Amino acid sequence: MKKWFGLKIGGLQQKILNLVLIFILAIVGAYFGASVYLSQNLTKVVNDSTEKQIVSMTKISEETMSGMLNASLTQSNKMEADIANSVFTEAKGNVQTLQEYAEYIFTHPDEFSDKSVSYPKKENDGKPSVQLQHEDGLDPAEDSYLGLAGNMGEIMLSMFKNSTVVNSCFIATADGSIVFVDDRAGSYFDENGNVETFETRQRPWYIGAVENKEIYFTGVELDAFTNIPGLVCSAPVYVDGELVAVVGADIFLYQISDFMKDSAKSGSINCIINEKGELVFSSLDEGTFKTSTSDQAVDLREHQNKELAEFVTKALSEGSGLTSLSLGDKEYYVCATPMDSVGWTVASAVDKELTDIPTKKLIAEYEKVNREAQDKYSESAGKSQNNLLIVTVGILILASAAALLLASRIVKPIVRMTDRIGELKDSDLAFKMEDAYKTGDEIEVLAESFATLSKRTLDYIGQITKITAEKERIGAELELATRIQADMLPNIYPAFPDRKEFDIYATMTPAKEVGGDFYDFFLIDDDHLGLVMADVSGKGVPAALFMMMSKILVNNFAMLGGSPSKVLEQVNTQICKNNDEEMFVTVWFGVLEISTGKVKAANAGHEYPMIKKADGSFELYKDKHGFVIGGMEGMRYKEYEFTLEKGGTLFLYTDGVAEATNAENVLFGTDRMLEALNTEPEAVPEKLLENMRKAVDDFVGDAPQFDDLTMLGVKLL
Repeated sequence: MKKWFGLKIGGLQQKILNLVLIFILAIVGAYFGASVYLSQNLTKVVNDSTEKQIVSMTKISEETMSGMLNASLTQSNKMEADIANSVFTEAKGNVQTLQEYAEYIFTHPDEFSDKSVSYPKKENDGKPSVQLQHEDGLDPAEDSYLGLAGNMGEIMLSMFKNSTVVNSCFIATADGSIVFVDDRAGSYFDENGNVETFETRQRPWYIGAVENKEIYFTGVELDAFTNIPGLVCSAPVYVDGELVAVVGADIFLYQISDFMKDSAKSGSINCIINEKGELVFSSLDEGTFKTSTSDQAVDLREHQNKELAEFVTKALSEGSGLTSLSLGDKEYYVCATPMDSVGWTVASAVDKELTDIPTKKLIAEYEKVNREAQDKYSESAGKSQNNLLIVTVGILILASAAALLLASRIVKPIVRMTDRIGELKDSDLAFKMEDAYKTGDEIEVLAESFATLSKRTLDYIGQITKITAEKERIGAELELATRIQADMLPNIYPAFPDRKEFDIYATMTPAKEVGGDFYDFFLIDDDHLGLVMADVSGKGVPAALFMMMSKILVNNFAMLGGSPSKVLEQVNTQICKNNDEEMFVTVWFGVLEISTGKVKAANAGHEYPMIKKADGSFELYKDKHGFVIGGMEGMRYKEYEFTLEKGGTLFLYTDGVAEATNAENVLFGTDRMLEALNTEPEAVPEKLLENMRKAVDDFVGDAPQFDDLTMLGVKLL
């Protein structure tokens, strides 16, 4: 045998060496095979675990959101029902008190003397007072019940002053007279200054109380003199089986609205449904849940949407916990709580799509974090392969024992890590470092990456829950501010359904959630219509607050009967007293005499009005401008007059219309406004405003809206 460096070629040494080399190579090969298998298995386990974690997080997030919604919406709905129930319970109790007292008076006439009641007096406007009206052609002296009914004045006056829900209370005699208490004495006079007659026995509250022979709630009715929508609670008064009178109290809908607005959530709907399945209040002013007067209201229990009909039926009979409901192409979570006092129910709904947003954001962020971890793992795996080659050379040099030891050191932590990842499920998503992973190489880096990923995931779930709750609160407040501002403006059309001499329509689209523009129209008396168009400096919540104050001041001073110039002077004086923020508002205020078409107006720095004569087209009326309201104390405003012919139209607007800007920074301008109006100059106000808005939208295109768009049109018919 030949020797080579002390090794016998073909001898036992070579065979032993060959055997060791073969053994080492086999171990190395097996190690490499096991590593590849475990690496692929680990990748599969990680992917499977990722899918499980996504499913688990989706389930947990949805259950968390559903639980939060179930608790918040049902609790809010119950609170709203309790508040609304208390309103009707108080009204019902007040009417029952009036009924019992009236029955006592008429049953014991010897204990009471006849008491006279005066007609309404204009000087009592704004003060609670006992007043008298009667049907046309009736002589109060011939009313056999009126003298005793006059004794109800004191208790009704006390009730009106102390009640939080009653807007007026009354007793209507069977002969056609009515003794009532309210603070709106100035509303009961005709154009000649005479007290108007009132057909009491033809009112729904009188007929309903007599037919039902017990306490009765009407549907939504317009007040006979103020046109304010509301409900009436009434009850008949019988003596020895004979009807002698009907007592009752008015509840205006805006009072119920004030109770319910504060609890409404972002995107939510709140409504009250009476025992007939009709809406008597809703936070929406359009669509299925728009409130209508009783003569136009529909029974939702017979709605073509079977789900809605079944929900309303159940809500009235026993109430409903949180459930889902399809309305059009949307899904809603809904619940309802009955009102024991009147057999009605309060229903609440929230768009289901809003509740899915946090889950989608959570999954997207988790996938981002997971991709980062996988990239880091791939990088670590590349480094591990290089180190593995070095280790393999070492194994070949250090012999099979070292190879086995090193293989065991590498494989065992990976197996342990794989098993632990496979155990992660449901709420147990925490992967923690263990001593078995602390190898000082890429395996430890990988384990730390999984531990970091697990901790970030759990932290992120907590952060998302907290952020979601905060965003819901902020969204709810902005939504509430938007609804409050919208409710401040006239938004029910036709605005004066009983008046056929004119047609009026107005819109306001804020640039932000809330805006600074406002419009207003109101009957000062039967022949004079107040018209207001204004634009507050600035935008957002500050402008909205200033807008509300300005609107109230203009309305209040106008209703006192002052001329347009005097009203603007009074408003300017009041605003300048406490205007530390130096805000101002441009105002156009006019009073239309309906019978003649004469318009008296004053302009405090606002846009020129546009007027169309009966047989002509719209033209720009360049009136006399005064200084803006709130800009300087002691300002005086010039008043001017023009006539609006029958068939003629007056168009008012804010600068957001004329200054609407397209992508090329070009203004819409008054010429384009006149062109838009004159496409259909004979159209009704609603159509005119629709044409104007379409023209502005077509001109602006995709450019953002920088200012509020507010318009008002009135046409003499």
